[in-house]
Amino acid sequence: MKSLIIVLLILIATEVNAASEGKLYRASVDSDGVQRVTLTGGSYFFDPAHIVVKVNVQVEMRVRKEPGIVPHDLVIMEIDGGKDIRVDLDSEARIVRFTPLKSGKYPIYCSRKLLFFESHREKGMEGVLEVVE
Repeated sequence: MKSLIIVLLILIATEVNAASEGKLYRASVDSDGVQRVTLTGGSYFFDPAHIVVKVNVQVEMRVRKEPGIVPHDLVIMEIDGGKDIRVDLDSEARIVRFTPLKSGKYPIYCSRKLLFFESHREKGMEGVLEVVE
C-alpha cells in the first residue's frame, strides 16, 4: 500500500511539473529572415508557454485570445533594446514585431486583474520567451 501511494505521488508530481513547463515552440528562421510564432492566450494560459527564438533576428508574433468575454493581454518586458511589449489580446489575430537584442529568458504574462482577485499572472497565465545565440 505504501509503495502504491509513493508511485501515485511521483506520478502526480511529474504531471504537475510537466503542466507548469507548458508546451515548447522553437522558432525557425523563414526564407525571408523572419522568425514567426503564433501565440494564443486564454483561460489563464498561453500556448505555447515556452518559446525559443534567436537573438538579433526579427520575430513576427501573431497573437490572439481564445473566444470568451474575459479580457487578456500580453506583456514582455525589455525585449527589444529595452522596450516593453504590451498588447491587448483579441479573438482577431494581431501581429507584433520585434527584434530581441540580448540573450536570456524573458517572462511573458497577462497583466490583467479584476478588483481584489488574483491577477491573471498569479493564476498561471505566464510563460517564457527564451532568446538564444
